[in-house]
Amino acid sequence: MPAPISVIIPTLNAAATISPTLAALSEGLEAGLIGELIIVDGGSDDGIETIANDIGARFATVAPSRGGQLGAGAALATRPWLLFVHADTVVGNGWLEAVQAHLATPNKAGYFRLRFDATGLPPCLVAGWANLRSRFFGLPYGDQALLISAKLYQQVGGHPNQPLMEDVALARALNGHLTLLEADAVTSASKYQGQWLRRGRRNLTLLIRYYLGASPETLAVRYRR
Repeated sequence: MPAPISVIIPTLNAAATISPTLAALSEGLEAGLIGELIIVDGGSDDGIETIANDIGARFATVAPSRGGQLGAGAALATRPWLLFVHADTVVGNGWLEAVQAHLATPNKAGYFRLRFDATGLPPCLVAGWANLRSRFFGLPYGDQALLISAKLYQQVGGHPNQPLMEDVALARALNGHLTLLEADAVTSASKYQGQWLRRGRRNLTLLIRYYLGASPETLAVRYRR
């Protein structure tokens, strides 16, 4: 049976951080679970295309927009399942078994528990809130990765082409079709260092503004600041 999963990784100047992400996914390639890697870049100048060619990944360049990049990757995919993974996220121990088990439930989209590659109380609190938000409000973010059948992805309209909150928009469309995978997505803490509470508060504020109708473009400007 052909490997059932296409892995889609959006990148933007991620050449320096993507190696651990790819190394963790290699287990799925060796197990015959992952059939193709698709890297969709937003116009980097760091040699990411060379990395993609070296590992045999499919590569495409589109306008920089997380939602647009993810959607473009899904359009290129040829396998019946899609696994979306950020370039600074590493799937943790036990991910292979969790993914294999999920393939029996094509009407559900699976997300991972969030964990940061840092120790201490602040990263535990931020990750803990994210996991509670995901479980009780059905709002996993993109750094928790997402495993979804191509059929279900198409049924709900996929990722919208927007620069921010594309993961929230898809999660809302998947209302009732989300489930937790019993493994961690270990995400880089580099952008949080020294400002855990401030960034956590800002992210919550952006989420509330999005629900109140603020445009993703306006929120993206605030996010980049």
